[in-house]
This record gives sequence, C-alpha cells and structure tokens, in this order.
Amino acid sequence: MQTLSISVRLFHRNSLPTQSRYFCSSIRSSFAAMNGQIHIAGPWYSVPELRLRDHHFIVPLDYSQSESQSHKISVFAREAVAVGKENQDMPYLLYLQGGPGFESPRPTEGSGWLSKACEEHRVILMDQRGTGLSTPLTTSSMLQMKSAQELVDYLKYFRADNIVNDAEFVRKLLVPNAGPWKVLGQSFGGFCGVTYLSFAPKGLKEVYLTGGIPPIGDGCTAEAVYKACIGPIITQNEKYYKRYPQDIKIIRDVVNDLEQSEGGGVPLPSGGILTPRGLQLLGLTGLGSSTGFERLHYLFERVWDPVIVPGAEKQISNYFLNAFEKWLSFDTNPLYALMHESIYCQGAASQWAAHRVRTEHENKFDAVKAAKEGRPVFLTGEMVFPWMFDEIHALRPFKEAANLLAEKKDWPPLYNKTTLNKNTVPVAAAVYYEDMFVNVNLAMETAAEIAGIRLWVTNEYMHSGLRDGAGHVLDHLMGLLNGKKPLF
Repeated sequence: MQTLSISVRLFHRNSLPTQSRYFCSSIRSSFAAMNGQIHIAGPWYSVPELRLRDHHFIVPLDYSQSESQSHKISVFAREAVAVGKENQDMPYLLYLQGGPGFESPRPTEGSGWLSKACEEHRVILMDQRGTGLSTPLTTSSMLQMKSAQELVDYLKYFRADNIVNDAEFVRKLLVPNAGPWKVLGQSFGGFCGVTYLSFAPKGLKEVYLTGGIPPIGDGCTAEAVYKACIGPIITQNEKYYKRYPQDIKIIRDVVNDLEQSEGGGVPLPSGGILTPRGLQLLGLTGLGSSTGFERLHYLFERVWDPVIVPGAEKQISNYFLNAFEKWLSFDTNPLYALMHESIYCQGAASQWAAHRVRTEHENKFDAVKAAKEGRPVFLTGEMVFPWMFDEIHALRPFKEAANLLAEKKDWPPLYNKTTLNKNTVPVAAAVYYEDMFVNVNLAMETAAEIAGIRLWVTNEYMHSGLRDGAGHVLDHLMGLLNGKKPLF
C-alpha cells in the first residue's frame, strides 16, 4: 500500500501554547523518526493465525486550528488480517476500544471476535489518542506539564470528538479512495461510534455497538447514569454473595482491619493507602464481567497472610495488596480516572457526579457501617471519586487537575440528535440486559433516537460479551445487517 506524505512545518517551541510546549520534544522526535511523513506503514509480521502490521500517523492535537497552528501528536494503529489475506481486497473494520484511556488489544493469536472479523475484513486496532503508542498520557509524561490548568487545557482534546477526528484522518489515508469503513465500538468505543454517526456519517459503511450505546441528553448525563446503575450494582453484589457466601465474613473482616489500622488503612506497595472505601473499588471489574465473580473470590482467598508463628498478628498479605493495585490499573492508565466523567459532559460540569450519587446511597455503601452491623459490604461499580486522588499513589499528582476537570463547564457537544434521527448508516447494537456499566433503559432511550438501528437485547452476556462470546456476538450483529437475521 502506498504511504502518503506531506511536508510538515515544525513550530518554534516558544510559538506554541504553553501547555503544548512540554510535549514538543517527543513529537519533534516522532517527526524526525518519520522523516516528515504523516503516515508510515511497517512490514507485515505474524502471530498464530494472523498477519499484522503497524501504522504510525502524525495528527493535529486540535482539529479546529489550521494545520500551521495546531500542535501535532502521534496516533498508532495495528492492521490485522487472516494469514494469506494480506493482499486481498477486503473491507476495513475499525475497532474502538472501551475506556476511556485504554489502548487497543495486543493480539497474540487469532481467536475470539478478532479471528471472526479478520476472516472478512482488514481490522484496524487504533490506540485512541493518549493511550498505547498514541502519544500516551502516562503518570510520568503528564508530569511534564508545569501546572494543573495546563494539563486540563491539554486533556480537553482527548474525548470522543477528537477520537473520531483521528479515525477520519486515518481512514482517508488507509482506505482505498478514502472510502467508508465499518466500525465496531465496545463500551466507550461504542460511545465514540455514536459520536461518529453524529458528526462524520459519510465515513461509515456500517456500525456495530457492543455494550456501548451512550446517554445523549444535554448537559452532564453522568449523574443520571450513576443513579440508573445503582440498582444493577446492588443486584450484582447480592448475586456475588449468593454465589460465594463465605466471602461475606472475609470482606467484612478486611474492612474492620482496615478501619482499625493507623490512619484508617494499610500502606500499598506503590505508596498509596488501602482504605475500606478503596477496597470497594474492586467491584469495578469484579462485578461487571462474566468471570469477575470468580476472579474476585480467588483474590480474597489469599487476602490474609498465614499465621506461621503462634501468637503472630493477623495481617493483610502483600500478595493481596499487589494484586489490588494491578486490578485498578491507574498506574498504567491514569487517563481513565481523569477523563471518565467528562465522557458524559456536553456544555456542563460533572461536579463529581458519582461521588454525589454514592452519598445519596451511603446507607447501602458505607463499608465500615455495614461491617460493624454484620451486613455484606457492597462493592462499587464504574465510578471515579475525588478521594481516589489522595489514596492512590499514581493519581496524587493530578488531584488539582481532576478537580478542575470536574468543574469544567464548556465541554463541546458529543452527539447530534438531529443527525441521528435522520441516520442512514446501517447500525446493529448488542444491549446487555444485566449490563452494570451501560444501563439497559438509558441505552434503549438513545436507541430510539438512532434511525434504523437494529437491536439485540440479551441476558446471555455481561458487559464483556464481545470478548467472552468467541465471535458469536459480532457474528450475530453482522447477521442483523447482512440479511441472515430476520427483520422481525
């Protein structure tokens, strides 16, 4: 495939906006490595059952500025095809990862939905800006900013609107004759897919959404989302304790131990602190995916160190403390915590919506009170709280920026109802009836605004259905659009 290139003028460091200067050196290095080209395609290489190649692009940070004004960042995408199909003419399928703030999958073999997709498509696994190899915003790279406000002024460009702009940039360089492509959006990637339908539908051939139909009301819908999700979170807790009733006492004992420890918690290996409310964060991945219950149970199996010397004090094990931090992933993907509530904002501030909603339900989620009263301790779901920026070591440097983001009001629109009402792009969506992250009722409300959308509502899968379904979920959605599934 021919690689396009243009001459790109590098800006003098002092001519850049202040918040952009600190990334100038790394981007300058990217330009140097690419010899001034805006797209470089690497050679093909193999993993079992797949052929892969890497693509690097140089894109504007801010698409509203002219090319000469906008700072540049890099975007990485990996192309995947079935073995032997490198030179075949196949439609392109862009995969948009869930998040926000998580990179695209790194294939180690042809399996699951990816294997299914690669049979008939060139699959593009794009690292959304700020993740993976796309000018990653890490706990160390963000420290290059001189102030919290400068970081906020940079982060405002890392939402779904600019992810879609990046996708369009990539599409016009990759797809022959800049033709439309298909998009598969999982979770937050589905939110991006609906933004795509709103503002760049001409770039789309078909759209598949899996657990990813967003609320599209004006203002900040985060509060509505968390209020709608409280019920399912409670239900998942009850189901977990019904499956593993022995964990009721184990988790209660852990909460009591944490509460009675000096400072209200125990030190974490990274330098943070594990408190009762911090422990509840395990519900984010432990309660909402198909194998989460089992992983959570096995984690708590080793929460205590064995007492190998008679009379030794009982204590939480280093094994558990290390595993706890790995579960949360905030050290490797801090963008999730910083930007999570902003994905729901259009012209309004989130004002720590999850924290406010949890406060309204503290009778259910007060871990210390529940433990003292002998009740099961309920874990929380997909929520980010302000106190996390005190207790989690990786997030502490960004506390001020997080508070500024929570108060930021001038978020641009992410959806256009008028365009969605007139949609002509074929869309198929899997709506998971027991989804703890994307509420089924809110998803159905939005689906009613997308003309022509075909829905598959199922309780067979959880939010992780695309990953868990061994290709079945994607096959079902494709069948809805290619005539293999009846219209009624």
